[in-house]
Amino acid sequence: MNKFKSWGFVNENGDFELENPEKSSYLYFPIANEAGIMSSITPTLNGDIKSGQNTFLLLPVSAEDLHNTRSSRNFWINIKGFEPWSVSGNSPMQLGYTFQENSPESVKLEAGFLWHKVTRENNDLGIKAEILNFAPADNHKVELMKVSITNTGEDTKTIAPTAAIPIYGRSADNLRDHRHVTSLLHRIKTTDNGVVVKPALSFDERGHKTNDVIYSILGVEDNGDKPIGFFPEVEEFIGEGGSFECPEAVFCNKEPYSKSLDMFEGYEAIGAIRFKDVELSAGETKTFIIMMAINEEGDETENEVLISKYGNLEKIDRALDECKKYWNNKLSRPEFNTGDEKFDRWMKWINLQPILRRIYGCSFLPHHDYGRGGRGWRDLWQDCLALLIMEPDEVRKLLYNNYAGVRIDGSNATIIGSKPGEFIADRNNIARIWMDHGAWPFLTTKLYLDLSGDLSFLLEEQEYFKDRLSSRCTDFDDTWTIEEGNKLKTFDGVIYKGTILEHILIQHLTPFFNVGTHNNIRLEGADWNDGLDMAPEKGESVAFTALYGSNLIEFAKILKELKGRYSIEEIDLAEEMTILLDSLNVPINYDSVEEKVNLLKTYFKSCKNKISGRKVKVSIDELIKDLEIKGKWIINHIRNNEWIKNSEGYEWFNGYYDNSGNRVEGDHANGTRMNLTSQVFTTMGGAATEEQIEKIIESANKYLKDDKVGGYRLNTNYHEVKKDLGRLFGFAFGHKENGAMFSHMAVMYGNALYKRGYVEAGYEVINSIYSHCINFEKSRIYPGIPEYINEKGRGMYHYLTGSASWMLLTVLNEVFGVKGYFGDLVIEPKLIDKQFDSEGKTSATALFAQRSIKVKYVNRNKLNYGEYKILSLSIDGNKVECSIYENKAVIERKVIEALDGDKLHDIVVELG
Repeated sequence: MNKFKSWGFVNENGDFELENPEKSSYLYFPIANEAGIMSSITPTLNGDIKSGQNTFLLLPVSAEDLHNTRSSRNFWINIKGFEPWSVSGNSPMQLGYTFQENSPESVKLEAGFLWHKVTRENNDLGIKAEILNFAPADNHKVELMKVSITNTGEDTKTIAPTAAIPIYGRSADNLRDHRHVTSLLHRIKTTDNGVVVKPALSFDERGHKTNDVIYSILGVEDNGDKPIGFFPEVEEFIGEGGSFECPEAVFCNKEPYSKSLDMFEGYEAIGAIRFKDVELSAGETKTFIIMMAINEEGDETENEVLISKYGNLEKIDRALDECKKYWNNKLSRPEFNTGDEKFDRWMKWINLQPILRRIYGCSFLPHHDYGRGGRGWRDLWQDCLALLIMEPDEVRKLLYNNYAGVRIDGSNATIIGSKPGEFIADRNNIARIWMDHGAWPFLTTKLYLDLSGDLSFLLEEQEYFKDRLSSRCTDFDDTWTIEEGNKLKTFDGVIYKGTILEHILIQHLTPFFNVGTHNNIRLEGADWNDGLDMAPEKGESVAFTALYGSNLIEFAKILKELKGRYSIEEIDLAEEMTILLDSLNVPINYDSVEEKVNLLKTYFKSCKNKISGRKVKVSIDELIKDLEIKGKWIINHIRNNEWIKNSEGYEWFNGYYDNSGNRVEGDHANGTRMNLTSQVFTTMGGAATEEQIEKIIESANKYLKDDKVGGYRLNTNYHEVKKDLGRLFGFAFGHKENGAMFSHMAVMYGNALYKRGYVEAGYEVINSIYSHCINFEKSRIYPGIPEYINEKGRGMYHYLTGSASWMLLTVLNEVFGVKGYFGDLVIEPKLIDKQFDSEGKTSATALFAQRSIKVKYVNRNKLNYGEYKILSLSIDGNKVECSIYENKAVIERKVIEALDGDKLHDIVVELG
C-alpha cells in the first residue's frame, strides 16, 4: 500500500499543500464564484464545470467518474525526441506511475480559497508544469486555467503545446438519454482564440426551445499571442482507434485542420487548441492561459471581453490576486485563535462550506445524489444559520422570502426555485411532507432575533404558499388549478397575508395535533433523517416531537419580550387558526389522541381550498399561555413515556415508532437499538433532565461511539432491512443514514451537550470529528467537514453539508460563548483548559451589530471550565459596566452600536 502523507497548512489564511495527491482516490476541490460558475477539480484535473442542471460545459461527473479522463482539463506537450506528456498525468506512460514507488514523476497540490494548483515534474523528461485553476471574483461564468511549463533540464527543448478539453455543452439529463441526438444539435465555431459551441435547440421532449447558451474553450499565450489552429471535433482529435489518453492529433503531432471562423455541425466537440512550437532553454518558463466559459445570455461578444480581461500573464495574475483577496475577506469572520493553529485554520474551511452550499445547492459536486439542483426546505433555513454569522446584511430579506413557502396547513413547499423566495407548485404528483420541516424556520428566526433584537420582524406580513396539496399533504384540493398561481387566496380572490408570527404558529400548531397512536407527532414522509421514509401511517418521531415542544416554550418567551418591548396586548391571527388555540376556547384533553386528531381535521376542513381572510384579535397573554401549556405537555409526555432502560442497565430516550406501531429503540432479538437523533433533541430542548443527560452520555458512549468512524454513529446496527421504517436499513451498515458518523447530527449532539452545560462531553464530540477529519490517512478529504464518515473512515459528500453551519454555531456561540440575546451581546465561555494557548489566552473574532469585535479571554491560571468565572470586561482598554452573573456577561446593544464601525474592537474578558 502507498504511504500517504497528510496535507498541511502553510499559512494563516488556510492555504494547504499535499504531496502526491493523485495517489488518493475520490479527492475533489470546488472552484466557484458568485456569478454562478460551479466546478469540481481533482488532482488529475478531472471534474466538471456547469452553471446549472441544464448547462454543463464539461461532462457531468459523479464520484465514480473521477477515475476516468473524459472530463479532464488536459494540456499536452509534445516534446521533440520524447513521448507526449500530459500536464494532468493522463497519458498511458504516466497512468502507470501511480503504483510505482520510485516514479520519475512527482506531484504536489497547493490550494486555498478558491484556487487550486497542481505542480507535476518529470525528472526523466526534465520538464515541470504548474497548473493553476480558479474562477475570477466578478460577474463572469468562467473558470480560468494558467499552465506554466518550465524546462528543468540542461538542454534546450522544443515543445508543441495543445490544450484538450472536451465540450459537453448540454443538460446533465442527456448524459445517457439522447446523448447522440443532442450532439446533432451542436453548432461548433472556431474563433481567433478557441472553440465555441452553441447548440441549435435546448432538447426537451416536453417542448424544445431555442438555445441561447454558449459554451467556450479559449486559449492565449502569456504575451497575448493567439493559437495557431484547432481540432474542434472529438473524433478527428482522437483519431480512429484513439482515445483521450492517446489522441492521434497529439501523438502524431498533426497539423491543426481548423483555423479561425470555421463551422462544424452535429458532432461531439472539444476545445483542442494548438499553440505554436516553443523553444525552452534551460530554466525557462512559458505560460498559457485557458478560459472555460458559459454564457447563458447568448452574448457573442462575451468571449472578446474575457480575452481582453484575462488574456495575458499580468492580467490573469491580477485576477488571481483579486480572487484570493475576495475570498479571504469574505471568510475572515468568524475567526478563532486557540492553542491549536491547525484547528483555527481548519475552521476557516468550515466558514466556506455554507457559502458553497448557497452557490452549489446540494447537487453540484461529484457526490450529487440529492437530485437535479437547488436546495431543500431544511437546507434553506440551516444555511441561513451560518449566513447570520458571516453575511448578516441580506439575511432578513432571505428569511422573509423563505416564509412565503409555508402552507396554511403548516406544511411547506418542497419544490424550490433558483431565486430567493421562489417556490414552485407541485407538478410531479408526489404528495409528501417531512414532519421536521416546520421546526427549522423557528430556530433560524430565533437566532436572527437574538443577534439583531429586531422583534418587529415577527409582525411583518407575508403570503402563504398554495398548490393542490392540502391537509399536510394527505389530501388534494380538487378546485385548485395551476393557472391560479401558488399563493393562498381568500374566498374573495384576494391574496392572503399573515404575519411571520402567524406563519411560525401554524408550523407548530398543526404538528402538535397531528399525532399517532402513542401521542407523538407522526413521522409522515420522514423527519431530518430522510431515510426514515417507510412509516407514513403509524410511524412517530419522538425526537422531533421534543424539538417542537421546546420551540413552543421558546416562542412563548419571545412573545413575552415582544409584548414588553412594544406594549402589545393583542395579536391579529387568521380566524380559522383560533381552532388550534383550544385553550382559549374549549380546551381538549391532550392525552386523547382522538380529540387531537379530530380537532386538526376540523381545522383542515376550514382551509382546504381558500380562507375567509377575516382576522381576529387574540390576547398575547392567552397566546403565550396556550403555547406554554402545549410545550410543557410535550416535555412531560416524553419524560414519562419515552425513557427506556435496557437489559444491560443503560438508559436513554426512545426516538421512533415504526409503521407497525412498535417502539423502535431498546432491547431487540437482533441486538440493542439506539439512535443518536433521539438523544440530541431531547437534550437540546430540555426534555432530558440533568440526571437523564448523564445516562444518555453513558449510553451513547457504550453503543454509538466508535473511533474508527471519527465519533458517534447515527444508530446501532439493526441487522435487518426494516421495511416498516425506512429505506436506510437497506443501506449497508456504516454508510450514510444507516450507522455512519453522520456529521450533522453528531455536531448537533455536541451542541446540545454544550447548551446544557456538559462541556467536557461536548468537547469530546466536536474534537473527535475534527481529529478524524484532519487525519488524512483515514478521512482522505481536504480541510473541512464532510456529510458523513463511511465504514472505512473516508469522508463522504464533502463541502455541501449543513454540518458546517452547526459547527460554526457550536464553536462561536457555545464554545466561545459569543452570542446574542434579543439584540444584546452575551459573553458566556465554555472553554476547557486545553483550548487556551501557553499564556492562557484564546480569542474569537466575529461580527455583531455590524461591528467587528475580537473577544479575547485571559485565563492566567489556566483554569478549566467550571473553575473560572468572569472577573472583568473591557472594550478597547475601557472597563465596561455590564451585567455579570458568574460565567455570563450581557453587554447592552447600544454599547456595541456606539463603537466605530470601521475598526476592529478588542473585548478583553478576564477569567479567574
